[in-house]
Amino acid sequence: MSDRLTFTLHELLAELDAFADAALQRGYGVTYNHFQFLAVLFDAEPADMTTLAHCLGVTKAAVSKRVPGLVDEGWITAASQPGAGRSILLSLTPKGSALVRDAGGVLEHAFAEMLSHPALADDPIDAPRLNAQLVALTAFIKGQPGPVPQENRT
Repeated sequence: MSDRLTFTLHELLAELDAFADAALQRGYGVTYNHFQFLAVLFDAEPADMTTLAHCLGVTKAAVSKRVPGLVDEGWITAASQPGAGRSILLSLTPKGSALVRDAGGVLEHAFAEMLSHPALADDPIDAPRLNAQLVALTAFIKGQPGPVPQENRT
């Protein structure tokens, strides 16, 4: 553990991702990365590859590379968008939607249980407040430029 907020946040996110990955692999046979792709599409569907890439924070090429496998496995559909050149619209299949609903509920419950664990009783975590604060912080950061290195400040 570090006394530096940036390192602590990074370590926390890595541990939460690993926890989610293990739970999803054990319960559903999918990785967290796989689930996250489908969950983001669930919220944005139908979405073209550019929109989905933006929502996931990856390149369009990264999305394009994953699509054929997800289509072949029956998680998503990909259809040409009429009159939009080569634009392809992605949507979840019923199988993909069911995974997002079911596994998403399991993860939400597991994380909520974790936040209310007796080991944290000395400094209880208010989950709804924490979520609201993280949403606000994320929105704020999205609207900000990155930090200026000390030597470049005038």
